[in-house]
Formats: sequence, C-alpha cells, structure tokens
Amino acid sequence: MVVPTTAVRRGSAISGLLLVLFLIVHLGGLIPSVTAPESFEIYASRLHHSAWLPLLEIGLLATVLIHLSLTALKSVANLQAGNTAQLSSRRRDGIGSMAARWKAIAGIVSLGFLVVHLQQLRWMRPGDGLERETLTHLLNNPAVLALYIAGSIAIGLHLLHGNEAAHRSIGALSPANGPWIRSNGRWLAVLMSAGFVLISLSLALGDAA
Repeated sequence: MVVPTTAVRRGSAISGLLLVLFLIVHLGGLIPSVTAPESFEIYASRLHHSAWLPLLEIGLLATVLIHLSLTALKSVANLQAGNTAQLSSRRRDGIGSMAARWKAIAGIVSLGFLVVHLQQLRWMRPGDGLERETLTHLLNNPAVLALYIAGSIAIGLHLLHGNEAAHRSIGALSPANGPWIRSNGRWLAVLMSAGFVLISLSLALGDAA
C-alpha cells in the first residue's frame, strides 16, 4: 500500500496548527488565574456550563487523534522510504537542531502530560468556583509541578520544530518568508512554554507563601 505522503503531511500540519491555536487561547484563559482569580473562576464556570463546550471538546479530541495518527503515518512512510534526512533538522542553528532531535520525546512527554492533565481537571472536573483551588492544590505536589513544567517545556520544543515543518508541509514556506516564519515561530514557542511554566510556578509558590 502506497501512503499518500503529501496528504498525510498536510493533514498532520493543519491539525497541528489547529492545536497551536487552541494552546494560545488556553494560555490566555489561564493568565487571570494568577492576575485576577475571581474573574478566572467566573470565566471557568461560564465555560464549563456552555452548551457548545462538549462539541468543542469532541472536536479537540478528534484533532488530537488525527494529528497523532497522521504524524505516525508520516514517520512510518519516511522510514519505509529510507528517508532519514527528514528526521533531523536541516537548519544550522543549535536550537533548531536540538528541537528536531528531541521532537519524538517532546511529543511523547506532551501526550503524557495531556493525559494526566485531563484526568486531573477534566474527567473529574472541579465544581464551580473551585478550579483555581483544585489546580493550586495539585501543583503543591512537587511531582505534579515537575510534570507540568516538563510538559510545558516539551510543548515548547514540539512547537519550535513543528511550526516551520507545518508551514513547509502546507506549502506556505518559501525562501522569502522562511526567516520570518522561523523567527516568529521560535518566539511563539518560547512564550507559550514560558507562559505555562510561570503560571504553574506562580500558583504553586503563591499558595505556599
């Protein structure tokens, strides 16, 4: 069976970019948990009672499964074709090369963190007004805090490599816009990773204080 490599790459890229969009929105929703706790609880309560939330969650689950499946197919196709060059970064910068080398591990850590995070805060959803308290209580456990930090860093590494790769797969990367996409993608990865790490630390250390 011949794997439709172009379709697989584009599907993996588009699903990945949709997940990045969700992460940006999710990070924006978490910032008030540190800066305005009462507003955060109102936001969380309204979100959880929204009629469209189950549809959004189903859509996110489908996007994650599609991304995982197509990424696995892409990796298998590369291996079957003997294409090992695409498994390493073509960039000469150290950060980009590191992100490419660690992309598989970063993906696995991100997935593991996602499963734990959902088990803690979605499959056993806190009651109204208890979202921040529940999250803070969890982060007071050093092991949980370490997992959240590791997951945040892994997400950043995954974004660092995936942004440029996704734009290349959908045909949006060119010599003219390549430096711009690479630079902005790098800043996005750093800001996303740092944002999640700082929120986790702020909630854990703020409560301890």
